[in-house]
Amino acid sequence: MSVVITGLLIPFIGTTAGAGCVFLLRNNLKAGVQRGLAGFAAGVMVAASIWSLIIPAMEQSEGMGRLAFLPAFIGFWLGILFLLLLDHIIPHLHRSIDQTDQQEGPKSRLTRTAMLVLAVTLHNIPEGMAVGVVYAGLISRTANITAGAALALAIGIAIQNFPEGAIISMPLYAEGKSKPKSFWLGMLSGAVEPVFGGLTVLLVGLIVPAMPYLLSFAAGAMLYVVVEELIPEMSEGKHSNIGVLAFALGFSLMMALDVALG
Repeated sequence: MSVVITGLLIPFIGTTAGAGCVFLLRNNLKAGVQRGLAGFAAGVMVAASIWSLIIPAMEQSEGMGRLAFLPAFIGFWLGILFLLLLDHIIPHLHRSIDQTDQQEGPKSRLTRTAMLVLAVTLHNIPEGMAVGVVYAGLISRTANITAGAALALAIGIAIQNFPEGAIISMPLYAEGKSKPKSFWLGMLSGAVEPVFGGLTVLLVGLIVPAMPYLLSFAAGAMLYVVVEELIPEMSEGKHSNIGVLAFALGFSLMMALDVALG
């Protein structure tokens, strides 16, 4: 059980470490650095979705023969549609910032801060579920998931969470909030991951039959975040090749982790 608890906490540690950059850096992250971090995060999430989620989902459905792809296909689309629904309920991060940038006063700054934290927190939920589902599969021993593969996913998401923590805490500090408050808000945005991951593990007895659907659901949700939020950010402005190279680095690193630790 200690292995599971550690695995669930690793992504949260990544967010916390990233938020801690507010104590080390004097100014906001440069645009090129943000593009690189977004690209790196996108690469990690794409690789994790393929090797740690979709492939195990299909392997668990091998008994269905030529229809082994069906649970992964259905779960993937459910994940996409779930995030699409959430994005309709809660405005996108970039849209809310664009709107509040056209306003003035403390109320608009409060709205900007709230939407910044809320958007990242919202998108951390499927990542927590992904880690929880993988560790639930490890506990049940029914999903062809090894301890190394589960750890690789947790580490990969932690790597991806590091820039997310910094991308929250640094702009909040630049807007006038204190360093401790900026750090706490950045850290708390990742607190939902161990919570939702732990809830998923606790329901292991109920979710084992649906494991292929849940693994691919998490993959679909993560890839939605990549396409909707991270790719536009890594491609924005000049020198977008920085984001592309960082994407390749994140993808290859996560691929290597999954194979080496699996």
